[in-house]
Amino acid sequence: MNEWSSLTAGLPVWLEQARHAAPFGKVASYIPELSKADSSMLGIQIRGADGRSVSAGDCGSPFTLQSISKVFTLIMALMDNGEEIVFSKVGMEPTGDSFNSMLKLELVQPGIPFNPLINAGAIVVSSLIAGSSNEEKITRIQSFLGKLAGRGPLQLDEDTYRSESESGNLNRSMAYFLTDNGVLQSKVEDVLEVYFKHCSLTVDCGELARMALVLALDGVDPDSGERLIPRRYVQIAKTFMVTCGMYNGSGEFAIDVGLPAKSGVSGGIMALLPGRAGIGIIGPSLNRHGNSVAGVHLLEQLSKEFDWSLF
Repeated sequence: MNEWSSLTAGLPVWLEQARHAAPFGKVASYIPELSKADSSMLGIQIRGADGRSVSAGDCGSPFTLQSISKVFTLIMALMDNGEEIVFSKVGMEPTGDSFNSMLKLELVQPGIPFNPLINAGAIVVSSLIAGSSNEEKITRIQSFLGKLAGRGPLQLDEDTYRSESESGNLNRSMAYFLTDNGVLQSKVEDVLEVYFKHCSLTVDCGELARMALVLALDGVDPDSGERLIPRRYVQIAKTFMVTCGMYNGSGEFAIDVGLPAKSGVSGGIMALLPGRAGIGIIGPSLNRHGNSVAGVHLLEQLSKEFDWSLF
């Protein structure tokens, strides 16, 4: 990247400009624990393939991955099972519906979730993580994501996990519907424990930016050079990030920002510049699609300033 000096000078200014968008959104309330977040929070870190990084705002504040974790559980399911098995259970297409909709499970045959990044798809993917017990599956997810983040195993936010589990009746409805369709073949509560827990793992912006950087480098660790993910599975994940990663706002985001990205309802956004950098953002105030309103605004500013769009 040749923009580091401009990024270092301008990022705090652009972040504060983007923070003004936060009052136009709302924090997630359907998971009670997430409703406690500070709606004005906004932080970012950008980590380059050359080892440099720049950050601004509330980048050290921890937050739960939520749907961002779905990118990595998809990768794990592919590594554990291969493409044929995974995509016999979940599709490859955008839905145009909200992330927690189950409408098309009944309307469109063969009744499998449209893609792995909506809730129904991610629940199916969670059932495909290898392990002899839930504890082993969750430990594997924590360790794998922690390695990508450049640290030990990611920690579970117990309060958020309990809140998700206690308020997760819509997800249970999807899981039982998928079981009735023969798509989900594990016990519903076992699968949902894995799903709710990987959504409740915590990171900060720097750790999320490093996870994004591994994807930007096609699965190679930026420090050791070790291949952590097969290149083919990174390609699949990045394609889903472009087409489905920002919920039913993915098309608008592709036009306005033009980068592979994945959001979560905690306000996190993971984005990447292929071959160049990973980006981690937190901004809990959400727009109508469930994406960080200030975070998206900041990425729009940066993409236009530095001509980052891939399209």
